[in-house]
Amino acid sequence: MEAASAAFGLQSCSWIGSEKGGRREIGLCRFQNGLLEKRFQKIRLGDSRRSRGLIRSGNLETKISCCYKNSAGTEIFHNSVDEALTLKRKSEDVLFHLNGRCIYLVGMMGSGKSTVAKILAEVLGYSFFDSDKLVEQAVGMPSVAQIFKVHSEAFFRENESEVLRDLSSMRRLVVATGGGVVIRPINWRYMRQGITVWLDVPLDALARRIAAVGTASRPLLHQESGDPYKKAFARLTALAEQRGDAYANADVRVCLEDLAGKQGHDDVAVLTPTAIAVEAVMKIESLLTQKATVRRTTHSRIRA
Repeated sequence: MEAASAAFGLQSCSWIGSEKGGRREIGLCRFQNGLLEKRFQKIRLGDSRRSRGLIRSGNLETKISCCYKNSAGTEIFHNSVDEALTLKRKSEDVLFHLNGRCIYLVGMMGSGKSTVAKILAEVLGYSFFDSDKLVEQAVGMPSVAQIFKVHSEAFFRENESEVLRDLSSMRRLVVATGGGVVIRPINWRYMRQGITVWLDVPLDALARRIAAVGTASRPLLHQESGDPYKKAFARLTALAEQRGDAYANADVRVCLEDLAGKQGHDDVAVLTPTAIAVEAVMKIESLLTQKATVRRTTHSRIRA
C-alpha cells in the first residue's frame, strides 16, 4: 500500500492539517515533514512473542497535493481550498456519530487506501495505521513481497488477522488494509467493531496506476512477465471475480466512477484524494445517521 501515494501521482504541496509544527499560510495550511507517533496500551502485533508498547505510524509525510500528475504525467490543478473546507466541515459533523469507532478502508491493490486513510485520520484527529506495515513489523521482514517469498501467503494472512484482532480493541484509528484482507471471514468480525469503507475503483484505472509505479511491491502480480498494464489488468480482473462479493460486505461503498460522474468527469484519474475522502465522510455520516434513526424509532416503539 506504500505505493498508493505514487499511484495517485502526488506531488508535495499544501495540506489541510493542523498538526503542531505545521505552518499556516494565507488560504492554505502547509504541513511539512510531519512525523506521526502515537502511544497506546501494550498490544500484540503478529504474535505474543513480538508484543510492542509503541505503535509508530512512521515518518509519514502527510502532504496532500493541491496539484498532482495523472498517469499521463499531466499536471492537474484543483480547488483544494474548497475541498479542504468541505472535508473539515463534514468531518466535524460525523465525529459525534462516530463516537470513537475505528474506520477500516478496504479495496483492491492500488485503490488509494493509504492515501485516503491518512487524510481521514488527520482531519478526524485519529491515528493512521497501515495493516501491511504492522505485519511487516510483527514478523520482522521489510516487505509483504518478502514475506510471501520466504514464508507464504497463508503465513501472511494469519499474521494479518492477528494484527486486525489487536487493532479492533482500540479506538480512534483509521486503518488502511491490504487488498486481500476481505477473503477471511474472521477479519470481517474484527473490522465490524468499526466502520468499513470500500474504495471501488475501475479495474482499468487500477491497472494504469499499478503499471505506472511497477509491480515489485505487489507479490500477487510481480511473478508474471509481460506488458505491465496487460498483466496487471488480467490479474486484477481475476482477483475482482474472487473478491467482489467480499468487498460488497463493507458498510460504505465509495464508487470512484460514480463520484467522477457527479463532478462531470469521464476519468477517475482527475479525482483528488481529498474529494474521495469527502465522499467517504459523507457516506459514513449517512450510514450512522440512518442507524441512529432506526435505534430511536425502535426505542420509541418499545416504550409505546
